[in-house]
Amino acid sequence: MVVALALAGCAAVGPRYTPPAVDTPVAFKEGPGAWVPAAPADTLARGPWWELFGDPVLNALAQRVALDNQNVAQAVAAYAQARALTAEQRASLFPTVALDAGANRRGGGGNTPSASSYSVSIGGSWEPDVWGRLGRGVDAARQGEQASGADLAAARLSAQGELAADYLGLRGTDAQAALLQQTIAGYQRNLQITQNRYNAGIVARTDVLQAQTALANAQADALALQRQRAQLEHAIAVLVGVAPASFTLPADPGWSVTLAPLPLSVPSTLLQRRPDIAAAERRVAAANEQIGIAIAGYYPSLSLNGSAGLGAATIGELFSASSLVWSVGVSLAQTLFNGGLTGARVDSARASYEAAVARYRQTVLAAFQQVEDQLVASRVLGEQLALRQQASQAADLVEQQVLNRYQAGQVSYTEVITAQATALAARRALVQLQSDRQTAAVALIQALGGGWAGI
Repeated sequence: MVVALALAGCAAVGPRYTPPAVDTPVAFKEGPGAWVPAAPADTLARGPWWELFGDPVLNALAQRVALDNQNVAQAVAAYAQARALTAEQRASLFPTVALDAGANRRGGGGNTPSASSYSVSIGGSWEPDVWGRLGRGVDAARQGEQASGADLAAARLSAQGELAADYLGLRGTDAQAALLQQTIAGYQRNLQITQNRYNAGIVARTDVLQAQTALANAQADALALQRQRAQLEHAIAVLVGVAPASFTLPADPGWSVTLAPLPLSVPSTLLQRRPDIAAAERRVAAANEQIGIAIAGYYPSLSLNGSAGLGAATIGELFSASSLVWSVGVSLAQTLFNGGLTGARVDSARASYEAAVARYRQTVLAAFQQVEDQLVASRVLGEQLALRQQASQAADLVEQQVLNRYQAGQVSYTEVITAQATALAARRALVQLQSDRQTAAVALIQALGGGWAGI
């Protein structure tokens, strides 16, 4: 046992783990700020980042996602399973002790007398972790557990981000619907005015038909928005874990666009907090441990066993000293030939490690791309906003002036229709742009791995 304990203290076979090197840029192309040396931060609390939008309904829905979303619940169960697997692997480091008791009665034909026997014994076995195979198994399971925990954080972030995007999209749809209702009311007044002028013989019937066409098109657009809103409401219901039939999100006439404050420069440490990057890196570490486990197959396995028991023909004699039987032993096994099986396992483990490294690096590159995409989207959408506002204001003035000139008999109704269509398109584009800016803010928060409060 002393020798086994000494051998178990030897260094584990196999490569030591070092995180894969990744070629990182000095700064974001689409934003200021320099990178800093990497430091694991994926476990830092991200905080309720959705509160940046200042909407109490969104805040309540986001809290429900963390509790009732079924994708999150699945990730929670997977994390619990990974923790149990770690405990299972850790148990292999300790001896196994078993208690055995039995009673038998046997007999034969003729003059053979019947006989009874009773026994009770306790025995144990232990495999010292001489080559680090068991310890590496525990480490691999622990790293798998950490990867599963990061998967849980990623699932929660994904669900909350999707909820925020759907909710803001729904409110943007409500804003467009309200805009269309105002436009429809104006078109109905214009149609009545045009009908009156036609009845008075001032204008041709084509003016009435054009006014009816504009009104019908606006009403059709309003119906399309109803369908879009219903689909977003159904998606939100599923995200909070309820059937769409039992979930209703009423319109909020007082709702206004609130843009989450974006940082002037993005701290590079936030990119390290992305849970998908953390999960990919932990799986690389787990794959590295599998190489050591496979290499340990080249070395002999050592096990210790011992037992002590009592046996007697009667229960009364069972616990006497003369019935004591004990044994201790040690076994050493070395594979001499297995047709290259061990080498194949080592090669497979190394290939699996290389694949995990490639997945990790691809995950990091994709994260860089997503941050860059959302940074440029936030910047461009902000610049577009002022232009869209100018275009909408100018189109509104043109619409009103053309309508006044038509009523004065100076222009045809075709010019009115053109001006109205242009003004409506400009107003809807402005509302859509405001919604797109909010969606881009949500996407940037997700790309950064969560909120940046307190960083």
